[in-house]
Parts: sequence; structure tokens; C-alpha cells
Amino acid sequence: MPPAPDRRTFVRGALGTAALGALTAVGHAPSAAAAAAPSVTPLGGTRLDPAAIYFVSYDGLVNNNAFQKNGLLTHAGHQYAVWYTADRNAVVGRRAVGSADWETVRVGHRLSSDNSHNVISAGVSPTDGRLHLVMDAHSSGYRYVKSVAGLISAPTAHDWTPAAFGPVLSSLDGVALTSAFTYPQFLPTPGGRLLLSYRTGVSGNGQAALAEYDGSRWRELGTWSSATGTYTTARGSSPSRNLYLHGLDYGPDGTLHVFGTWRERSGAVTCGANLTNHDTVYVRSTDDGRTWTNAAGTRVATTGSATAGVNSPGLIADPLGPDHALMNQESQGVDSRGLPHALISYVPGRFGQCVADYVSGRIANARPFHVRRDASGAWHKTEVPVPMNSSQRSQLVLDAHDNAYAVMPYGRIAAASAASGWRDWTLLYDGTGSLNAFGEVVVDHTRVAQDGILSFLYQERSTGTTPSPLHVVDFRLPR
Repeated sequence: MPPAPDRRTFVRGALGTAALGALTAVGHAPSAAAAAAPSVTPLGGTRLDPAAIYFVSYDGLVNNNAFQKNGLLTHAGHQYAVWYTADRNAVVGRRAVGSADWETVRVGHRLSSDNSHNVISAGVSPTDGRLHLVMDAHSSGYRYVKSVAGLISAPTAHDWTPAAFGPVLSSLDGVALTSAFTYPQFLPTPGGRLLLSYRTGVSGNGQAALAEYDGSRWRELGTWSSATGTYTTARGSSPSRNLYLHGLDYGPDGTLHVFGTWRERSGAVTCGANLTNHDTVYVRSTDDGRTWTNAAGTRVATTGSATAGVNSPGLIADPLGPDHALMNQESQGVDSRGLPHALISYVPGRFGQCVADYVSGRIANARPFHVRRDASGAWHKTEVPVPMNSSQRSQLVLDAHDNAYAVMPYGRIAAASAASGWRDWTLLYDGTGSLNAFGEVVVDHTRVAQDGILSFLYQERSTGTTPSPLHVVDFRLPR
């Protein structure tokens, strides 16, 4: 039996009873008086593709990376999914919300290499109703496609055919950005524009950057995180790094929130065969990413001119050295009061102070943690008492009552109530056996906000390069 967690560092909740079986939830449906308690009600699922492309690289699948924003999204009564088929074609599917029937379109591009980081990300520009896709990039060039105007804002007025999409480009309508492009994430702004976040550079030597679409043209805004500066541990020093983002999310007041973690270029700072991820950091912006402050309000970066670095003041929300197999690009959210939350995972110190091998160490001992900032400015961390049993990522979802849900690898869902201060984490659903999911899942965060339905996309486990089915499954959350 493993040692008890260190209660000086975090509060551990109570683990609920898990039930296996096809779309079976644990516990009882809440009464009307307890409607604010977290719960998940399975609604069934649909199959997107009977045989989607399957290969494992970087311990993941190209169709199922939790850092995609968005691999699955909902807008104007329709849900959209993006993936690569067994013959490597990039596909966009759509369905009316609640329907089991998906329409699919091939957009004219084939995946260039067996690299699971070469995901497809989708975004919607509110002012002209276009769907934008960026795909097939890992520290390289990228491919970009956009739809005709109004395709997403008025979906029933447009046929779902290849003619609804423009040509595949190697720039954003002539805006090149960088030849070392990775991790696209789209986010509509409160003012109706569309941000594109990405990394320029490579792992351990890269910068977070932004571009913006105003409804007619793209503009490069520039970088806002730094790759330079010295980071030192008792073992050694590293001269360069990159910031991996857990996401970008607007709060109800229009503040843009970003959590992240640093990865060092030099392995001299850590023990064993470990990735050099360390510390959970936090920044925010009140002007759509033009300027950035720390949690205390001190400016730390100006996009395009002054960047935030590893030694910038007040960035660290949760300190952690590089010896604990901290996951990069996990997840985050903002509650109804505009307070930021993050979901992170690593191997706690009670299992040892050095994770010798990142993947095997995480599978054996990694745990998820909920990190949040309260209204007084204090940071809190609570362990989610459900072992990861995986080297991969979870995703954080907040419902209409600010209850928190951790959507974990293999289709497991744990939750904690806002009423408890998010301390009563309990496993509500376990799809490990029934879904046969490979690992990470892709959550439709837009649909949760619109109609209280938790949808996620997952791919069935396979072997080698044998294609496997791709599914979307739905759960009702409290409203």
C-alpha cells in the first residue's frame, strides 16, 4: 500500500466506487434539492470513423491529443470534429446537436508523417462565421484551410461539401508566421476576433506566440514568452527552454487566463531519463493578449516586444522541480467568478524524489492535482485521489455550478463540488473497460458552456498501425 499523501501540501478527497460497463455512471442521480452537486448522466455515443489512422508516437495518437483546441467543438446548434482517416486524409465532420448522423468532408490534405503532434485544430471566427483549420505541423511548416463565410454561423444554409472549403495553404492567407510551428490553439475573443496561439521554435528552445484574425485578414502579433535565461537546480543549469501552455481561456470579465509549465533544454537540471518540465506558472491579459501580468497585476510581457521568462517575478502558481515527471500541456478553466483553475499531474514525492523514467514512472505513480486561485489571491492545490495509470493527460471541465470534472485517460471522470471548496474529489464514471479508449480524450469545451453536455472524442485501442474506430460520447452535467 503506498504511503499516505503529504497533507501539509494538499488536501486529499475521498475516492468513490467505480462501476464498469457500457456507459454506466457511479452513484445516484441528484435530487432537485441537490442539483448543484456534480454528476454525469450517460447519453450514449456515435461513431465518427470505423477505421481512423492509428500509430503511437510521443506516447500518443494524432487524433487524440488533449492539447488540441479544438479537435471537437460546437457552434450554432452543430458539432464539428476533425481527424485523419486510415488513408491519411484530413476530414471535418459535422452533425446537428443530438443527432447520431455525421456528414464528413475531406479538405484536400494528407498527413505528412507518423507524428502524433501533427494534430488538426479548428476554430470559428464569430464575425464572418468561418471555420478555420491549422494542421500537420511539429516544429515545421503548417497547413491552413478556411471555409466560406457563414458556413458555421448558418450551417443549414450551406451544403457540407468540399466546395465549402478553400485551398490548402502554407500560410495564413499570406501571413507566414514561422517555419518552426507547433501546437495551434484557436480562441474567439469577446470582441469577435479569433486568436491563434502557437509555439515558434522547438522543445526546450521555443516561444509562445499569437496571431489574430479580425474577420477579413490575419495579423501576426508576435511572441510573448522567452526562451532565454538561466535556470539552475542542485544538479546543474540550463540556458534555454520553452513554455508549454495548459490552454487559453477567457473569464466572464474578458480577462484571458493562461497556465503553463517550463521545459528546459538541458537535461543537466534533472535526474534519470526524465523530461525537464518544472513549475506551474500563471499569467493573464486584459487586452486580448497584447500585454501580460502576473497574478498580482505586475506586467511581465508585451506581445511582440518584451517577453516573460523563467526568472520573471511572480509567475509560479505551484512550484515543482524537474524530477517528478510533471506533465506539460494539461488543462485549465475559469469559473463563473473569473477565478482560474488548472489540472496538472506528476509523481508526488511520497513515491520518491527522482523519477528515473518519465513514461514508466508516470504509469506507476502519477496523480492528478487541482490547482486554483481564490478571491483573496491565495493558491490552493488538492490531489485528485484517482491514480493516472497512464503517462498521458487529463482535461478539466467546469459546469454551470462551478463543479470541477477531471476527464482522465481511458474515459474516466472524477469530480469535486464547488460547495466543498473542490476537496471532495470522487470518481463518477469509469469507461476503462467499456470504451476501450487508447488513453487521452479530446473534450468539447464549447458544448459544455452552451448546453451542459460533456462530449469527448476517443479512439479505440489498437496495435501497431492497425486503424481503429473513432467515437464521440456524451454525458449530461447539472444545469
